[in-house]
Amino acid sequence: MAQPEYLRIAADLRRRISSGEFGPGDRIPTLPALCEHYRVSETTIRNAVTLLRNEGLLETRARAGTLVRPQPPVHRMAADRYRTAPGAKSTPYTRDQGIGWSEYRLDKRFEKVRADAALASLFECEVAERLLARHFVFYDNDQPTQMSTSYVRWTDVAGTPVADPINEPWPGGTRAQMASLGITVTRITESFTSAMPTEVEAATLRIGAGVPVLRYTRRHIAATGRIVEVAHPIVRRGDTTIVDFVIDLDD
Repeated sequence: MAQPEYLRIAADLRRRISSGEFGPGDRIPTLPALCEHYRVSETTIRNAVTLLRNEGLLETRARAGTLVRPQPPVHRMAADRYRTAPGAKSTPYTRDQGIGWSEYRLDKRFEKVRADAALASLFECEVAERLLARHFVFYDNDQPTQMSTSYVRWTDVAGTPVADPINEPWPGGTRAQMASLGITVTRITESFTSAMPTEVEAATLRIGAGVPVLRYTRRHIAATGRIVEVAHPIVRRGDTTIVDFVIDLDD
């Protein structure tokens, strides 16, 4: 079965971008020029361009035309990113991104909620337990690269600086916050999945609808075995994230 023309053209434009013929920020030829070059209709070119836009390779700007979108660098999420020196002005996110505190920005919104069945299962608590939901968008030099909703138990944080969004971002992250409450975190678990982004995720992270995202659930667990924080989900673009694991085996 013959390949649709727009897929053939998208593949050729993709090749021309990857080869450097069209570099980051370059304007690709106009629709009429592409129609003439490939000898196809404007509809076919539009379909090819839409596909590459959804993949995050192209972007269209008013009065600027269609441009090759700069690709963000790949970031590695190291297995030991939650280990930090007490008082360090960093978080697991800044270490993942390799950025300093001044390059880090955080959008935040806090609200009190009740645990539904899914959250109760993750917290191993009763349904309807009071939680503080902390909605975050993480920026690396004004580029949004991660979003999450982090839940903590209201009984742990009520009336403390942890419950006030003015104190975010908190040096040391959630583990340091728990320490400020007298809670020692001794275990962190993460569970990963991947999928295509929702409309909200694509818009928030400024990615094409065809760029996959990495979603994961994190839990901070105290020395007593009590789960004190659940981040569900944490979302990053999947095409530029590498998760590193280190597995030490006994001899």
